Amino acid sequence: MAQSKTNAMRILDAKKVQYDILTYDNKDGKIDGVSVAEKVGKNPNEVYKTLVAQGASKNIYVYVIPVAEELDLKKAAKAAEEKNVEMLPVKDIQKWTGYIRGGCSPIGMKKEYKTFIDESCLEIQTIVVSAGKIGMQIVLEPEKLKELTKAKIIDISK
Repeated sequence: MAQSKTNAMRILDAKKVQYDILTYDNKDGKIDGVSVAEKVGKNPNEVYKTLVAQGASKNIYVYVIPVAEELDLKKAAKAAEEKNVEMLPVKDIQKWTGYIRGGCSPIGMKKEYKTFIDESCLEIQTIVVSAGKIGMQIVLEPEKLKELTKAKIIDISK
């Protein structure tokens, strides 16, 4: 089945980064991370969601955490050196990232934002993140994701 490449996949190809694609059926509307992990046959500890927040300074930050976890806003603010951070409203996600809710990849956003990956990624061989389109996931080494996004690996989940 031929698939169109997402921006994230084109970036990985251009940088010659090894990755795999996992696809899942989203017709049932279940696009939350735990459901996606189940659909692609991966442990939820290996599947990460991309969250976008805005700091008191109005700067945008990207947080990549395991799908079954919750972002700790205090830790997230501290990591970003902000007084506080708030989740970006769903209606604003596409404006800032170029992606939609449920298909937001940490790779290939409209701009390069400060990115933080939860330290739990150090315990896994491969990390699964959105490919930038609902129904598609990218599997790659956590270290490669860190390099591509210039991320800081830090404790940010509850």
